[in-house]
Amino acid sequence: MEKVRCQRIGCDAMFSEDDNPDGSCTYHDSPLFHDGMKEWSCCKKRSHDFSLFLEIPGCKTGKHTTEKPVLAKAAAPPKRQPALAPTPTTNSSSKDTCSRCHQGFFCSDHGTQAKDLNPKTGLDALSESKPDLQEPQQPQPKKIIDINQPQTCKNKGCGKSFKEKDNHDTACNYHPGPAVFHDRMRGWKCCDIHVKEFDEFMTIPPCTKGWHNADPVS
Repeated sequence: MEKVRCQRIGCDAMFSEDDNPDGSCTYHDSPLFHDGMKEWSCCKKRSHDFSLFLEIPGCKTGKHTTEKPVLAKAAAPPKRQPALAPTPTTNSSSKDTCSRCHQGFFCSDHGTQAKDLNPKTGLDALSESKPDLQEPQQPQPKKIIDINQPQTCKNKGCGKSFKEKDNHDTACNYHPGPAVFHDRMRGWKCCDIHVKEFDEFMTIPPCTKGWHNADPVS
């Protein structure tokens, strides 16, 4: 029987109806985006980095499905009421006789600010502004890879399994990125495509060819 791709977020596996037992699919419900933070609504796990966010393992299990999930909408934050500015007082005679103002303390009645009783000067100020010296980092040893060992490509938009012996300069289709989330629009800066829905964003075809890479950070 022909295999089809699972539409659950976080799964993306190929399956057939004859081979789809309960528990074969691991997935997330839906993502929420707010102020640069990405969060899964089902397990509340979050990340600012989109690549790390997509790598968070699914928290739910069930059967694979070809039906696209209904995504939850993030609730709009409540509007804040503007704070009222304090009304300044102009009673100069009482300020002259106020003991707190004379001693240099903060006084809410007359709007005076507290004075720094121990100002830092000379070497003290210089020592605080001097950055800490960091020890030079030792170079990490190169990782030796078996050319026949199956690896998973971590390039954005790829995620395929590959062997280094079959890798070449057009083997991978991916997005060099970065992913852009702004004003409820999702897209890729590399190909300048933006959509409103997250499931549409996940289906934007990769725009770049290159080598598979199992460790893009290093």
